[in-house]
Amino acid sequence: MTPAPSVAVICGSRSDLPALRGCFDTLDRFEIAWESSVISAHRQPEALAAYVRDAEARGVRIFIGAAGMAAHLPGVLASLTARPVIGVPLDGGALGGADALYSVVQMPPGVPVASVSIGPPGAKNAAHLAARILALTDHALAERVAVFRTEQADGAEVGIDPRAAAQGRQ
Repeated sequence: MTPAPSVAVICGSRSDLPALRGCFDTLDRFEIAWESSVISAHRQPEALAAYVRDAEARGVRIFIGAAGMAAHLPGVLASLTARPVIGVPLDGGALGGADALYSVVQMPPGVPVASVSIGPPGAKNAAHLAARILALTDHALAERVAVFRTEQADGAEVGIDPRAAAQGRQ
């Protein structure tokens, strides 16, 4: 039996799913139960509202909304729930995702959406942020987050002399 999802990842189009792969992989790495849905805030507003109500009833604690261009999905999610919403702006056209970023971060007071960077790096960070939020009340998850942070720190280079690197020496 699979645990009820703690995180719901919603995007407006199937074409957004490849950009979210890192989000899904990161949630899996932290052993966070999640689900994903494709629901358009513009074309299916009633379905989105029904989905949020149902997801909350099933125990979803955090929503991640990914969208490009006008990127209304994260804001609409935040209007439908009091639970945390993380917005992932996606590159959907001529502005390289800047339009989506502005849309996600320009929410009115009282309708907060936490925003991460544009595209796949932001999708990964959305999962990391969700893990940190959930870790506030889940000791085992907090330990997994701590292990990741230690591994990340251990893998970083420290004390690189840029003069040596410029000459081909490390």
